[in-house]
Amino acid sequence: MIFASDLDRTLIYSERAIKEFGKPEGITLRPVETKGNNWVAYMTEKSYYQLKELAGKSLFVPVTTRTTAQFNRFVIFSEDIPIKYAITSNGANILLHGHPMIEWSDHIQRRLETESVTQAELLAILNREGTRLDGEMKQAEGWFFYYLLNYLPSESERKSINQLSSEYGWRISLQGRKLYFVPKAISKGNALDFICHLEGVEAVAGAGDSLLDWDFLKNCQARFVPNHGELARHMEITSGNGTPILTKSSGVRAGEEIIQQALKLLSM
Repeated sequence: MIFASDLDRTLIYSERAIKEFGKPEGITLRPVETKGNNWVAYMTEKSYYQLKELAGKSLFVPVTTRTTAQFNRFVIFSEDIPIKYAITSNGANILLHGHPMIEWSDHIQRRLETESVTQAELLAILNREGTRLDGEMKQAEGWFFYYLLNYLPSESERKSINQLSSEYGWRISLQGRKLYFVPKAISKGNALDFICHLEGVEAVAGAGDSLLDWDFLKNCQARFVPNHGELARHMEITSGNGTPILTKSSGVRAGEEIIQQALKLLSM
């Protein structure tokens, strides 16, 4: 079995996310990511050991919107939990034993040239239509971009931005204060399908918290969704594909619950 999972706000939680969702009483946190000389993200001690067990019994594939450089800040994947594949940059990159698969990234680049306008063109269109985003813009290896917002858009503003972006081959996802703009050709689902084809594996369990995660979750036989995430707030998109399993817990406890459920599924 493959267990494919998003990381941030699904299995792993930044200090900001822990503060937002609250740290439950009676748990021990294990640091798993460094930035500079500081620890910046955590799992519960229990979920860390259970993920290590799960990775030893199945093919664990981390799936993240993070760039490869940002992904490499997770010390657990270089020291404690060996992985064969990782999907980074929302599916633009597939890492095999830590190295990008050039043929996959070249395939994505060819699709981008025919299926969506450029980033500069999209920004010009949004500006022309009166869309003003108050925040700092960040680049993700040139594949896509996101804003660290100073304020969150209303639901009607979000729908308007999404509709306009969609017309030109892009989509959006709001995760905390980050508003992502991602070309439709860049998909976690396509990248995971490619790995499944390489491995000859069909049984896949998945977990994720955002709309961008639905790209791969919709093709999984079992889908776990934290009850605090963007996807949990927009469950209408899952209709017709089987109902995902929402966690009972939120925050770091949700990550623990997801890994426990995946281990239970594997034992069956």
